[in-house]
Amino acid sequence: MHSIGIDIGGTRLRCAEFSENHEIIDVINIPHETGLSAEANMDKLIDFILARKGRCKGIGIGCPGPLDFPAGKVLNPPNLYGWKNFEIVKYVECKTGLKTILNNDANVAGLAEASLGAGKGFQSVFYITISTGIGGAYIYRGELVNGAHSSAGEAYNLIVCEDHYHSDSANPGSINEMCGGKALFRQTWTAYKRCVPTKELYDELYLKQREPRAVEIVERCIDNMAKGIGNIACIVDPDIFIIGGSIALRSSGFLEMLEERAKGYMIHPSYLRIETARFGDDAGLMGAALLISNR
Repeated sequence: MHSIGIDIGGTRLRCAEFSENHEIIDVINIPHETGLSAEANMDKLIDFILARKGRCKGIGIGCPGPLDFPAGKVLNPPNLYGWKNFEIVKYVECKTGLKTILNNDANVAGLAEASLGAGKGFQSVFYITISTGIGGAYIYRGELVNGAHSSAGEAYNLIVCEDHYHSDSANPGSINEMCGGKALFRQTWTAYKRCVPTKELYDELYLKQREPRAVEIVERCIDNMAKGIGNIACIVDPDIFIIGGSIALRSSGFLEMLEERAKGYMIHPSYLRIETARFGDDAGLMGAALLISNR
């Protein structure tokens, strides 16, 4: 039977029907309206789901955290205003009558890459997305490793330096606070007193001009991400790291620099394997649907 995948974001809500061969049959992409409740936003997807209910076995949801997976509950995600303590699984199951499974947005994207994308055929896969923030997922033998409290693979909170800045959701000196898009915005604003888009920072100021402030920001980011990969490898020792997210995929030479720097933090540098994520924005939808179709 077919399956439904839902990808919840701070600005968009996406829902798709997938075939047994993991191909998108149909998709809906609508704004996430912050002035509406979580229930009202989800209701905009319900008619799409009900029209396909007879041929679908269930629904998988990828959502920003923090989450409680076993309870099917959204806890207090900073980018989803009005979703605090929303029992999303219970709500969707009551509305549709379909089995529903919840997991973190980075986890489901990693599941898609590990099962069908760049990690296919590998037993142990660690996925990292480098975008507005840093997300992570660990997939072993085709299964997401969620941990005892729905927090396994949360690479964003790994401490990689002694910087004192931090937001409400991450440790000071963590990868998220040093390398994510918001962190780079903070650093470039301090350096240039203006908003510097990431592509301009990397391609123009760093690669072409070798502007000293850009060199410092970029190379610090690369080094801190590399430390994070080295730390993860010490604990998990995956066959492969898969890197996705807009910063990593749209910044020229980023992954090559990251891989070379990360070798310096590895116990066995020759074993390090880093590949580019293949599915882009569709990874979250695909992975959400896999939560159902893999069962």
